[in-house]
Amino acid sequence: MFNRILVANRGEIAVRIMRACRELGIRTTAIFAEPDAGSPFVRHADDSVPLGGSKLSETYLDIGKVLGIAEKTGAEAIHPGYGLLSENPAFAEACKEAGIVFIGPPAAAMRAMGGKAPSRDLVRKIGLPIIPGSEGIVHRVEDAIEVAEGLGYPVIVKASAGGGGIGMKVARNPDELKAAFETTQRLGVASFGDGRLILERCLEDPRHVEIQVAADGRGRTVHVFERECTVQRRFQKLLEETPSMALTEDLRNEMGAAAVRIAQAAGYVNLGTVEFIVSGGRYYFLEMNTRLQVEHPITEVTTGLDLVHMQLQIAAGEARLPPQGEIGRRGHGIECRINAEDPAKNFMPSPGTISTWTEPGGPHVRVDAGVSAGHTVSFHYDPLLAKLVVWGDSRDLAIRRMSRALSEFRVEGVKTTIPFHRTVLEDATFRSGHYTTAIASHIKLP
Repeated sequence: MFNRILVANRGEIAVRIMRACRELGIRTTAIFAEPDAGSPFVRHADDSVPLGGSKLSETYLDIGKVLGIAEKTGAEAIHPGYGLLSENPAFAEACKEAGIVFIGPPAAAMRAMGGKAPSRDLVRKIGLPIIPGSEGIVHRVEDAIEVAEGLGYPVIVKASAGGGGIGMKVARNPDELKAAFETTQRLGVASFGDGRLILERCLEDPRHVEIQVAADGRGRTVHVFERECTVQRRFQKLLEETPSMALTEDLRNEMGAAAVRIAQAAGYVNLGTVEFIVSGGRYYFLEMNTRLQVEHPITEVTTGLDLVHMQLQIAAGEARLPPQGEIGRRGHGIECRINAEDPAKNFMPSPGTISTWTEPGGPHVRVDAGVSAGHTVSFHYDPLLAKLVVWGDSRDLAIRRMSRALSEFRVEGVKTTIPFHRTVLEDATFRSGHYTTAIASHIKLP
């Protein structure tokens, strides 16, 4: 096992990784930009090194700076968390060249699956269903209009390099498509340094279901069941649960096997997530996230596995995954993403200083937080403050436990998504389990 790793991330995921490392006897180094100097993740690390500045491009996204600190501090490996450099194949290659282990997939697998266009090509070649869409990159708006006419409106314009719902726009006619093409192209360049676009048909009444996969690099690839990620706004996830109420047992097994085939075809090693859209009783490949997911805790609470331990052990060459049939789960897990956003104002960011931060507790309640009272939420970074996770032996108990936990969560100084989550959990459509991605737009705050 490693003696020291550098955590190339911030906030709650940095804390999560550092806790896992401490349990395995690994020392950690934190890196931090100026606005994060007093953050909990800096205090959780054994050592910390300032990056200087506040812009992402000058701090957490500066590959040379991050690697220089890793080499200077003697880090044997780097855990990228999610977001930031986690899906950047150039960073994975730079780590390898520097003799530092990248805790994630090989750069080649990242390139095969990290972009929406190449991943669709790979999945098409192995004969699995993909959402009808463009054959590769669409370079001009005129080409996009031609593709859309063949697919039928509405269509979704997507940044090929995108993730986390960033760089996605729905168009219902040619005029909307022209505007969406230009906007998405700008977002792709600004967010990912890549303005390439693809088009997909917008499916009716979709459910968003993802499969957690793990590959140990020794010939074994398994899936660790599914997570339902259908409660979204602007294609960004807000609440996740597992098991999914959208799947029959046959469909669950079929999608799990498909996810494993996709990972194997890509030469994947370590943990990743294959995302699907479910519509009309059928599933379609959407994309693969070549990293740990924000919502990984609900898989942990229902399976008893520690996915970050698994990542570290695979990267160190010490893991041997169990056979698929030995991986089981129990009960129901729900996660709510507590963001510094105002749901009453179309989820506008809510920067400011947190004056009160009181977390809920009780049996089977978990809070993965990256802030505390006195923390200043900066407009520079992602608004995720914490993940609230609960487990119950039934879906009904998990919903009631989450409602209770949310009622105890006290945050003052910034607006949060807590009122939205409480309203969703009381919604009859959500409670029925028969909801779609349209549910967030129908929620009315009290």
